[in-house]
Amino acid sequence: MAFTVNGFLAGLVAITCPCYWVSPTGAIILDGVAGVLVCMGVELLEWLRIDDPIGAVPVHGFCGIWGTLSLGFFACGKYGASGPTGPDNSAALNGLFYHGGFTLLKAQFIGSAIITCATFGVALVLMYLVNLTGTLRVSEEGELYGLDLHEHGISAYPEYVISSLAAPAGMPKDVTGHSLVTESMAKRSILPSTGD
Repeated sequence: MAFTVNGFLAGLVAITCPCYWVSPTGAIILDGVAGVLVCMGVELLEWLRIDDPIGAVPVHGFCGIWGTLSLGFFACGKYGASGPTGPDNSAALNGLFYHGGFTLLKAQFIGSAIITCATFGVALVLMYLVNLTGTLRVSEEGELYGLDLHEHGISAYPEYVISSLAAPAGMPKDVTGHSLVTESMAKRSILPSTGD
């Protein structure tokens, strides 16, 4: 279900930039590429062990950049750049696939690179400042137990919870993680001692 929803969102994000300038065929193709890109992006981030549980970076980052670049490929040459009084159709935008050469693609690449670098730089500085306050990380108990269970008392993905009835031999019967967290916290002296 998550890939389906992210696929829809990826298509919407990707078409946002070029929607005025592409043909329906170009829109279908570039949104199809966005659907594949979001799935590959989620897998890449998981492989790199980068935490993005809802796939926001692949949807908005990767597919947003793809959508911006796709104008340089799929601008169909029917409409010009928009201005304060409307589009200037005397100089229509043509993408690479519509005999427009690399000019528009190069402009879109430069724009995407500048926006990506500026956003990354500002976010890096902001997160560094937030980290200095000591409020960026959750407690160790929250990390070990899982934030969904720790904060809300329920798993966000109950379909992935293994029932204790189906636990393989040798696996603890309490598969909610509570006893494992308690043991781990006791080893690290996080839990208050009972005075025994």
